Amino acid sequence: MDEEKFADDFRTYKGGRNLIPRSFFLIYVLLGISYLFIFIGYAVAFSKVSTISSELNKMTVNFSKDPFGHDFHLFPCGADTRQWEYFGGKCYFFSLKSIPWHDAKADCEHKQSQLVIIDSLGKQNFIQTRTRNERFWIGLHDQHMEGDWKWLDGSNYRNGFQNWKTGEPNTYQGRDEDCGQLWINGEWNDYICSSDSHYVCEKTMPSPPKAASKQP
Repeated sequence: MDEEKFADDFRTYKGGRNLIPRSFFLIYVLLGISYLFIFIGYAVAFSKVSTISSELNKMTVNFSKDPFGHDFHLFPCGADTRQWEYFGGKCYFFSLKSIPWHDAKADCEHKQSQLVIIDSLGKQNFIQTRTRNERFWIGLHDQHMEGDWKWLDGSNYRNGFQNWKTGEPNTYQGRDEDCGQLWINGEWNDYICSSDSHYVCEKTMPSPPKAASKQP
């Protein structure tokens, strides 16, 4: 009886010993598959990083070739002069301070511009929407001869666009009103040049930087 039991135990032992290597083999296979997936994941991630890096390098190169192009399209009057507004191929500066007409004229010239010339209904509407409820000097005057109104740039006044208030231009209480301004509703008014008023400067839009120009 003992001998038979011993034989059975011995066979069980031998069988169990054979099961151990099979279990480890399965573990090794699973580990191998896991490492393979990890390797593939790293390879894919590295590939994506390389692609992104390549795109960034291209963007850097393009930016170095065209450093001002993007800003020029966003700010056609100049990225460093964002107080200027663009309209119809020109740039406009709307002052926050009030000064006499001659000082306004000088300040516009200091900004390489001039007091605005309003020669079309489109420009009138553009400026009027930005000067509503305030008075702004424009580049119109009759200082050399009463009633002989002239634009600062020599534009044709008599046959050109006009937008005077009803009854204007005139003389107020015997005092000459020789300088033109936009009234609070956008219509034109003649006013005493030494009085303080806001003002609008106008200049031609700057040319695109050479780096921003399209190559043929």
